[in-house]
Amino acid sequence: MSSVLAAPAASLLLAAMAAISLWAFYRAPQWLDRGVLRPYWLLRRRQWGTVLSHAFLHADLTHLIFNGFSFWAFAPGLERALGTPLFLLLYAVGLLASTLGTWLKQRHNPAYQCLGASGAVMAVVFAAIALFPGAKLFILPIPVPIPAPIFGLGYLAYTLWAGQQQRGRTNHEAHLWGAVSGLLFALVVAPGWVARAWLGG
Repeated sequence: MSSVLAAPAASLLLAAMAAISLWAFYRAPQWLDRGVLRPYWLLRRRQWGTVLSHAFLHADLTHLIFNGFSFWAFAPGLERALGTPLFLLLYAVGLLASTLGTWLKQRHNPAYQCLGASGAVMAVVFAAIALFPGAKLFILPIPVPIPAPIFGLGYLAYTLWAGQQQRGRTNHEAHLWGAVSGLLFALVVAPGWVARAWLGG
């Protein structure tokens, strides 16, 4: 309970992602079609609500689990370090930056649609890496801790490759925009902290 109270925004966001996605998978599959982001139609039909709705829905259970694990691994500690207002601002910046990137790339493609909080999650992951480059995490069944920068770069490399495959409705290309926005956010709000974390002193 104390960890939830110490990171209320991260806890609520994770719970909302899981609950809404699971409800859509098993009880209300029509939510997936209604909440999907369609860049081509965003301005033409003013589907502004999908900018938010698509970030709380996921293409499948694997997508939800990986996004949820990545968020859980980095978000609570980052919220405690930054404070809840800055953490929420970071999450919003990551979501908007990744949505903008997706729109710029796919705005002329009427068939493209996507789901997932990938951009916002990546913003959290890379902001945390910028501030805590020495952090490590365990992923079963791997028996050794994985340095956070290796995890982040591996995650980013995989999603960039997966984005080239254009399969399903997972917004893989949002990861790059989210990662960049997370790094820039950390550099803007805590440049001295980032410098000390990476250069020492």
